[in-house]
Amino acid sequence: MSAKNIRIEVMRAIEEKVNGFIDQYLIPIQDIWQPTDFLPDPQSDGFLDAVKQIQEESKDLGYDFWVTMVADTVTEEALPTYESWLMDVEGVDQHGENKNGWSKWVRHWTAEENRHGDVLNKYLYLSGRVNMREVEITTQHLIADGFDIGTDRDPYKNFIYTSFQELATNISHKRVGQMAKKKGNVLLGKMCTIIAGDEMRHHLAYREFVKSIFEHDPNQMMLAFADMMKKKIVMPAHFLRESGGTIGSAFENFSNCAQRLGVYTALDYIDILKKLNSYWELDNIRGLNDDGERARDYLMKLPDRLERIATRMKFPEDQYHFKWVDANGRL
Repeated sequence: MSAKNIRIEVMRAIEEKVNGFIDQYLIPIQDIWQPTDFLPDPQSDGFLDAVKQIQEESKDLGYDFWVTMVADTVTEEALPTYESWLMDVEGVDQHGENKNGWSKWVRHWTAEENRHGDVLNKYLYLSGRVNMREVEITTQHLIADGFDIGTDRDPYKNFIYTSFQELATNISHKRVGQMAKKKGNVLLGKMCTIIAGDEMRHHLAYREFVKSIFEHDPNQMMLAFADMMKKKIVMPAHFLRESGGTIGSAFENFSNCAQRLGVYTALDYIDILKKLNSYWELDNIRGLNDDGERARDYLMKLPDRLERIATRMKFPEDQYHFKWVDANGRL
């Protein structure tokens, strides 16, 4: 049997657990928070006063903070790309009588994720601190340009990616929320913290998917994990650009902002890898062939190697002037 057919068989074997994963890691729609729970009520007499309060509280948040907020928002808003990508993964079927549990997971996961871009976008609009038209152009570009995260249609590689990336977004949103709270912006702090909570739940689910695959097909799962780490886990917004820019031209400058703020750093990347290696208990996995053993050896040694590289990394201190944040936003 080919590696592809084995992957599909494994996906079918695990599918019977999907409803349980949905119940365990996702929250029923009637119970979960919605963006309007955090935003001023436009039907309220105090709406304009509430908006004015948001704008006042936003004045103490600096330039790098707003750049990071915009990039985080745009990343969340590009959700159509992520859903269409996952719906095309081997073993996921959304059509007719073959509609399966994996497509149900993707839809329900997407529905939860959709609220993140929604609430952040509205907050940015009400804050008055960014050029919303430029933000919207960047969002449209990111969706139109798509992305290539190096997974192809392989579910093993895709679940490695989502396990890693969901924890990365958890870290980023959590730290942005902490910074906002320290500056007296309690509302934004709560918003980012609760988004971070969603991302953690999603991380725990995808992490469990990979654990289940390791139980069924340890060798190919190990090879997929090593392949993704050799390529490096790219961020979903790695094609980020501003109006008039080329694909990906804005991503490095945004990444520098995130590094300067300490929102998401090279050391966080390494720490995520360590956590995944530990949770999946790579050192205890049996049934590997020679290639699988070499892949495991690579993964076990990789954190130390990356730490040596990270200590030598330098990031520019100069602030690139993004079109997203107006001159009056450069506090």
